[in-house]
Amino acid sequence: MDEMELTQTGNSELYLTFAVGEEDYGLEISVVTEIINVQTITDVPELPAYIKGIINLRGKIIPVMDVRIRFNKEQQAYDDRTCIIVVDAQGTGIGLIVDTVRGVMDIAYDDITDPSSHRSGYENRYIRGIGKTAQGVKLLLNLERLVADY
Repeated sequence: MDEMELTQTGNSELYLTFAVGEEDYGLEISVVTEIINVQTITDVPELPAYIKGIINLRGKIIPVMDVRIRFNKEQQAYDDRTCIIVVDAQGTGIGLIVDTVRGVMDIAYDDITDPSSHRSGYENRYIRGIGKTAQGVKLLLNLERLVADY
């Protein structure tokens, strides 16, 4: 089975879902490399506050972004549910620190709406779609925009 068959199942796509604060988010499973526990993060001076530093992942140095801080949420201590989702952003590995991983979900294309159709006076550049599921709304992230300023 090739990658396209693994991430798209007919009229839907697979997403890794996770929580940051009270909201649930999703990333296309095709960009997720792995999920690891939080480990020692080496601080690097003069990086944006949401870039917590770098980690050594089996000999490869990758930057780590705290998604909670990136979304201007209050910082909280990491616990045993906090995870790092390692993603491939256009050939570059980046770790995303999230509060907890929910699981993999198949979301039908018909159940994804354009966030611009829900205008509330501002535009969230990190959201590429809103997925409606039986478990509630999932905000589907645009990974390129999320990591663009880094």
